[in-house]
Amino acid sequence: MKMNKRKNFVSGLGALFIFSACTSQPEVSSPDGNIKIDVVREDSCLSYMVSVGDKVLILPSRLGLVATGLTIPYDAKMKIKHSSFDETWSQPWGENKEIRNHYNEMAVSLSDDSIQYTVRFRAFDDGVAFRYEWNTVSADSVILHDELTEFAFADAAMSWSIPGNFETYELEYRNLPVDSVADANTPFTFEIEPGGVFGSIHEAALYDYPEMTLIRTGGRTLKANLAPMPDGVKAYLPTVFTTPWRTIQIGESACDLINSGLILNLNEPSKIEDTSWIKPQKYVGIWWGMHLGTMTWTMGPRHGATTENAIRYIDFAAENNLQGVLFEGWNEGWETWGGDQHFNYAKAYADFDIDSIASYASSKGIELWAHNETGGNIPEYEAALDSTFAYYKSLGIHTVKTGYAGGFAGGEYHHSQYGVKHYQKVVETAAKYQLMIDAHEPIKETGIRRTWPNMMTREGARGMEWNAWSAGNTPEYLCTLPFVRMLSGPMDYTPGIFDIDYERAKNDPGRIEWNGPNDYCKINTTLARQIANWVIIYSPLQMAADLIENYEGQEAFRFFRDFNADCDWSKALQGEIGKYIAIVRRAGDNYYLGAGTDSSARNLSVPLSFLSEGVTYTARIYADDPSDRTKVIITERKVTSADTLEIKMAPSGGQAVTFTPI
Repeated sequence: MKMNKRKNFVSGLGALFIFSACTSQPEVSSPDGNIKIDVVREDSCLSYMVSVGDKVLILPSRLGLVATGLTIPYDAKMKIKHSSFDETWSQPWGENKEIRNHYNEMAVSLSDDSIQYTVRFRAFDDGVAFRYEWNTVSADSVILHDELTEFAFADAAMSWSIPGNFETYELEYRNLPVDSVADANTPFTFEIEPGGVFGSIHEAALYDYPEMTLIRTGGRTLKANLAPMPDGVKAYLPTVFTTPWRTIQIGESACDLINSGLILNLNEPSKIEDTSWIKPQKYVGIWWGMHLGTMTWTMGPRHGATTENAIRYIDFAAENNLQGVLFEGWNEGWETWGGDQHFNYAKAYADFDIDSIASYASSKGIELWAHNETGGNIPEYEAALDSTFAYYKSLGIHTVKTGYAGGFAGGEYHHSQYGVKHYQKVVETAAKYQLMIDAHEPIKETGIRRTWPNMMTREGARGMEWNAWSAGNTPEYLCTLPFVRMLSGPMDYTPGIFDIDYERAKNDPGRIEWNGPNDYCKINTTLARQIANWVIIYSPLQMAADLIENYEGQEAFRFFRDFNADCDWSKALQGEIGKYIAIVRRAGDNYYLGAGTDSSARNLSVPLSFLSEGVTYTARIYADDPSDRTKVIITERKVTSADTLEIKMAPSGGQAVTFTPI
């Protein structure tokens, strides 16, 4: 009976990994003993289950792959190997510079003369992870058709996610019971009802493999769904390979998920030996005006990236304790955007003297950013990568913002194996030329920033620009972002708009409404919330995204001047998904706190126990003006770690605070 079942799979999609029965039930627990993974036999297949405390979180769930080129005999022997690991490692930048990596591991292996196949499990105090590994001599290659990984929830659970999509992450969040989710991308955040256990399904160390989304196969069971290539194959792989980790972060509160280091811990140490050139920074740029319609990407009377504007922005950055300036629309080819998509990444428009601009920026101590919009023309961009990046290095440029606003040729998906390999090629090529990457329309973050720390930040969600040409992101969206998208890693949201009603743009007689009439567009925010977002939405490359004219003369802009994007320690203090969030970060001796709420006014009591004991601080508070959302009330007081800060937020509002030692 078993042989017939196996033969059906071989004649269909390849070989289904079926595992021999074992007399014992392998298991591994987290170092604190609270989380346990059991490996069980179910219908002749290897399955796993996860328990938290004395409750089952994930019921026995199927494991395995459907692949041509891999065959596991039914009589293959199973070997179990346990090990433990504990280290504290440092990174050149991050939410936390020091991270503890502590886990217990169980490797479940099946092998014979032709193959060694292993499912490797790790149990941490903040979650679990597993991956597939193989080494086979029975084939020249492996063709992957499907991944069978399941996540079967034991109890009812509410979830927060975006729909599954292989082209974009710029979608709105849904708050749905797990048994009502048809498909979803990851991170997929959930709360078990009842019980108060929070978790999030995602993946770590994604290389040479399609991204994983989730589809519901019935009840509360979600299955891995991989982005295909045009021929329907999920991946072409070598005979020795390790898949990405499948991860479940677990915590008692929603904030525990934000404070978890699990995704980073599942990635390898840095492959870049000298990281001294990799530096967080604050920046401004010619960008927002194009979305408002007061500037254009192409040459003409409204061109944004001109030599004159470049000098103004460089001077502004130098005068306001900022480190970088970004220019979009500086290079030839924008006329083809949305058409045949051809860009010249090393040739500036005639009104943008890049050599003199780069020299001037250097004289002012300002980093010049190069923007590369590809329009999805991957072959053209890859052909130009080395020569382009070498040219940027010769100009003293150390940061590149990439963009992929356009479909890939040949029916390839952004998030397929083809896309994943391309995004990684850009990161590794950039490292050769000491360039940091800020990727828009990216592949999802899976913690590779530990291994390639020049991969600084990504978009990968609805960012600020959606407020310029749509009804905008809701305050509920902004209170969901830290608990879902941000669990994967930093985001270049491009925050910090001060002219939140677009008065300057609306009064501009030459404004070009390139995306249709947009008088209805707005930012659902207060000014204080815009300031708080610099803390809440973490990015080591943090932008003040507004037109610089809207910052000049604004006392509230002092927060960004004082802010340090190179933080040493971070902690989510309080929060409920979609409702509110409060986060604090430390850089050197200074602390920065950001809090935000949904459409409801909200008061929070925040103990300041995170401050250093025995030190008195000046707290400079940027609070909502309840009578005018476009203004802030700025006050100062002396505080210590024994004090409690009472935060009052208006609807859609927030509060930001700097703590400076006296």
